[in-house]
Order: sequence, then C-alpha cells, then structure tokens
Amino acid sequence: MYLILLGAPGGGKGTQATFLSRKFGVPQVATGDLFRQAVEKRTELGLLANSYMDKGALVPDGVTMKMVLERINDGNCESGCIFDGFPRTLEQAKALDKVLAATGKAIDKAIYIQVPEEELIKRLSGRWLCRQCQALYHVVTSPPRTAGVCDKCGGELYQRPDDAGKTIKERLNVYLAQTLPLLDYYREQGRLIEVNGDAEIEEVTKRIIEALKKEETTG
Repeated sequence: MYLILLGAPGGGKGTQATFLSRKFGVPQVATGDLFRQAVEKRTELGLLANSYMDKGALVPDGVTMKMVLERINDGNCESGCIFDGFPRTLEQAKALDKVLAATGKAIDKAIYIQVPEEELIKRLSGRWLCRQCQALYHVVTSPPRTAGVCDKCGGELYQRPDDAGKTIKERLNVYLAQTLPLLDYYREQGRLIEVNGDAEIEEVTKRIIEALKKEETTG
C-alpha cells in the first residue's frame, strides 16, 4: 500500500503518518527527515539540499526526487510506504507516479486532512522544537515536563521563525497555492480521500481508516 498524506502545516499529517505506518506495517517516508539525515551524514545530496535551506529557499524538485527515490528503493519500501510531506507540487506528484509505474507500482490513495485556518494558526503558534533531536512539543496539547527542556534528550527547545506571527498565515497561503493543483490531480484520478482533521488525534486516525475501508469496499 502506497499512501500520501496531504495537509497544511499544523494539520497533523506527520502524526497520522506515524500511526498509519504502524497499523499497516509499512515505513513512513518524510522528506523533512530525509533532508535532516542527509545533511547530518554530509551526503552529496544532503549538502546540496542544505545550500538551499541555508538561504531559506525551497529545495528544487530534482534534489527532493532523488532523495525520495533513494529511500523508496530501500528493501523495506517494497510492499509500500506512507509519504509524509511529499509530494508538495504537481510536478513532484507526476514524477512520483512515473517512478512507481516503472516498477509496476502506484499510489493507492492520497488523503487530504482538512483543518480550519484558525485551528491551524492556534496549533502552529504553540509549537516548539528540540534543537538536538527535533522532538516536537506544543504548549497546550503536549508540553515538556520542564519548560524549555526536551523530555527525550535534555536539549533546548525553540520556536521556529516560521511558526510565529504573520509568517504562519503566509505559510498557509503558500501551501494552499501549491496544494490545490495536487488535490485536483488526485481527485480526477479517483484517488483522493478528504478527511475532517478538526478533532482529537485518535478520532482523525479512526476517520482515515474508515474512509480507506469504505474506498476498498466500494472500489
């Protein structure tokens, strides 16, 4: 099973990807993790990606695709995976379809987690990250035991500049502009599932699984 999770920043797609990965027994492929790992290992692609990220620029589709291709060619992706944070653009979606088709595979479903803008802003403005292990916290829903200190490694917690103030709204506008063509692309192919993500984590997971089962029985 090859699934894509789509959703705005703060929409919960990373959390849901983790749950679905465990349920279906396939790996979670998150581009953010791939970038961090490649940078830490100082691979050729990692250094190239970092040169863009250091400038605050988007990593080009070609670089992102090469990283994803390397990952899905790993043996544990043979029976499927959950794509988290990828594809972000229509060009990436088409390239992914082409890569999978070359090995007789295809995306089964693209799941769009819908969350109202005001809820997204509330979620994002309360997020804090660990500088060392990148663990994620939220001042309301999942605060650390000690303010400013990571429970897992003791690292310093910080708030990313793009999770504060008016930058959040700009991020959401950019995401929406990129995502609308993706939604149309998967909708036209009959592969899009839309799920209301304005609920507790467990309830959203339940809705996604029920929607997948419904698609399976009607498809």
